[in-house]
Amino acid sequence: MITVTTAAATQIKISAEQGKAGGMSLRIAAERTEDNSIHYGMGFDDSKEDDVKVAAGDIEIIVSPSSADLLKDTTIDFVEIEPEKFQFIFMNPNDPNYKAPVE
Repeated sequence: MITVTTAAATQIKISAEQGKAGGMSLRIAAERTEDNSIHYGMGFDDSKEDDVKVAAGDIEIIVSPSSADLLKDTTIDFVEIEPEKFQFIFMNPNDPNYKAPVE
């Protein structure tokens, strides 16, 4: 369902340690906007009864049922956008703005 690259997994673990969120799952949320694109959110949280749980290596991801379909087959990466400026990106084939990488 959701894939996390090695770079993203490393940064997630660093963020959990810095935020003293050890033992908590990574919650990923997705919401379709008015222009049909998808807006994403991430944070550490406790799971709720109806959450969908996804194991990405040794990272547990939790997703609400309303976000699960929007996140199907998404890959999360952590990349350098500009020199010394890194951020998480969502490569999501369900987002109309997504362009598959050229091989």
